[in-house]
Amino acid sequence: MVYLILGVSGSGKTTIGKKLSEILAIPFYDADDYHNNKNIEKMIKGLPLNDTDRKLWLKLLSLKIEEWNLHGDAILACSALKKKYRRKLSSNGKVFFIFLDGEYNLIYQRLLKRKNHFFKKSILKDQFLSLEKPENCINIPIDQSVNSICLSIINNIRKSDR
Repeated sequence: MVYLILGVSGSGKTTIGKKLSEILAIPFYDADDYHNNKNIEKMIKGLPLNDTDRKLWLKLLSLKIEEWNLHGDAILACSALKKKYRRKLSSNGKVFFIFLDGEYNLIYQRLLKRKNHFFKKSILKDQFLSLEKPENCINIPIDQSVNSICLSIINNIRKSDR
């Protein structure tokens, strides 16, 4: 199973994903590492990606999810803002979605503190406009500690396994 942690930039996907990876002793992958140079350059300029920009990226991630499922469990941090993106990501393998849910102002304040990341704060508003909050997933409020979020996710995963 691939546990896909989703949400807007700054919601804590990578931080939570790495911590869960450590706790559960399964591999962690960051979807940002699979963007092509053109997409990264666009984001560096503060331009939001559109569906066309994301098409090859989502296809690659879907294939990677299929591969990771062959080798056991894994964690993937990926924005997956739209329902059609999540449908594409889960088209080749089992995916368990975990949504990190937070208010714009909290996330904006987090982004102000972020250093050395290609994502520009100006794109956050566009991400919130594009976000289609997922259904049938674990929904975790991000206004708590990393350990609390991870514990909540683990408890929810265990409940779903019953």
